[in-house]
Amino acid sequence: MGAKRKLPFDPIDEARRHWESRWGRGDAMAAATAVMRVQQIVLGAVDEALRPFDLTFARYEALVLLTFSRNGRLPMRVMGDRLQLHPTSVTNIVDRLQADGLVLRTPHPTDRRATLVEITDAGTALLERATTSVTEIDFGLSGLTAEEEIQLTELLGRVRRAAGDFA
Repeated sequence: MGAKRKLPFDPIDEARRHWESRWGRGDAMAAATAVMRVQQIVLGAVDEALRPFDLTFARYEALVLLTFSRNGRLPMRVMGDRLQLHPTSVTNIVDRLQADGLVLRTPHPTDRRATLVEITDAGTALLERATTSVTEIDFGLSGLTAEEEIQLTELLGRVRRAAGDFA
């Protein structure tokens, strides 16, 4: 991939100017476009930080979730709920993590329909190294203070709550 060329102007501000000359207030359009662009920037930075560990953000998130559980394992259904993913996506993530020796699938001890996913020692060790890598780049949120990160999370949380993402 070649070097990224910096524009001499903010294309979102330019789009807002055109929007407002045609349709009126462009604040929501500019904010939504900025969120989507920042999502690209953040995901690119995090993916780059995780690449040496052969992890995507989805697989990294799954490993993190497992370490947050009391005993390092969760039912796949719970993983899907917490990661807000379709069951097929969770299955694909777990398949790849298992193929890499980072998690194990085990039968649920009391529910024959459920499968538990458990992080392995190798998964825990890789997660520790990968976490160092993503925290060194502030998860791609360069340019924000700690207070601004909190404000951003709160603002985006309001949008997520209004959309029914959580109660």
